[in-house]
Amino acid sequence: MILEMKVPSPGESITEVEIATWLVKDGDYVEKDQAIAEVDSDKATLELPAEASGIITLKAEEGDAVAVGQVVCLIDTSAAKPEGSAPAKEEKKEEAPKAEVKKEEPKAEVKPAPAAEKTYATGTPSPAARKILDEKNIEASSVTGTGKGGRITKDDAVNAKASMGTPTGGNRGSERTKLSMLRRKVAERLVAAKNETAMLTTFNEVNMTPINLVRNEYKDAFKAKHGGLSLGYMSFFTKAVTRALQLYPDVNSMIDGQEKISYDFCDISVAVSGPKGLMVPVVRNAENLSFRGIESEIKRLAIRARDGQITVDDMTGGTFTISNGGVFGSMLSTPIINPPQSGILGMHNIIERPIAVNGKVEIHPMMYVALSYDHRIIDGRESVGFLVAVKEGLENPVELLMDNNPKKALEL
Repeated sequence: MILEMKVPSPGESITEVEIATWLVKDGDYVEKDQAIAEVDSDKATLELPAEASGIITLKAEEGDAVAVGQVVCLIDTSAAKPEGSAPAKEEKKEEAPKAEVKKEEPKAEVKPAPAAEKTYATGTPSPAARKILDEKNIEASSVTGTGKGGRITKDDAVNAKASMGTPTGGNRGSERTKLSMLRRKVAERLVAAKNETAMLTTFNEVNMTPINLVRNEYKDAFKAKHGGLSLGYMSFFTKAVTRALQLYPDVNSMIDGQEKISYDFCDISVAVSGPKGLMVPVVRNAENLSFRGIESEIKRLAIRARDGQITVDDMTGGTFTISNGGVFGSMLSTPIINPPQSGILGMHNIIERPIAVNGKVEIHPMMYVALSYDHRIIDGRESVGFLVAVKEGLENPVELLMDNNPKKALEL
């Protein structure tokens, strides 16, 4: 029996996927539920499992865009699992030379093509070609013409590439690869965010000393109590953000046409770097989670993103995003909004800097924070007030984030 394997729907609104990698070869025997391919959608990379055991016949190439429901391979379920196939291949290899015994025929002598004679037209661009070369700022003398008499044609000009400078030795190779569907979708969304929103960024700085004091005092007990789970910065930032969103609900809103949608819950998207590029999984109802709950969920999502097991559902939704460029050493940046959300908080690296404290100069670990927001829906008062509220929560975590009871907040 021949089973047709069709592309399953990876999620709502996704109509096509791209075959990223075939994990098996045409003619291989596959087991049921064995991963046979990785497919890219515009939201995630997913594995395609075999629906039955048998011999597989591939019907699509790597890099092909295929519609949801389209047949991508056939599985012959009546075929038995092959055994001892190696000797058969060796016999074929031995038989191959016998079939190659042919009567040698005299080879025609290949004469080198005569060099093209130079004429007045050699190296002269046509009017259309000259216009294109001028637009590209390319000298006609650097282009080889393929037209009659060596004239530079319009096609020659279109295909001409500007010089990369005078080579001085060394390897100067280049490679052109097709962007994955996920990467193309990310690029499309980033450009849309810049073009379709009135994006503005406001900045502030945070003294991280209070958080460090809490972490240094309780991190060992937290790890011991919660099965090796670390007490990181993300739980403090998530708690500070959910508190600020409840104080400034416009930041937790979205524009839909001529209407504003406001949410009474906080689904926090967390930007993480995965093998396939930027992933933004969502921590659901973060306002109801404890420090342990937030750290546990972020760790789970980060592992799934790193292992390429993130699903569309993990990244669907989200009302606000937190991006931590500090893990890569970024000191300051302007994060781009994650549409259709209206705000994103950028974290950065922590550097000890001198600051004024009660009229004295002291050195403290400081972090710059940035809030990019859609000015169409969020006014300056709300955006600045939101970021100040985040700063206040981070600089006074025991009172504002832990209700003056760190042990209870950390479930110790």
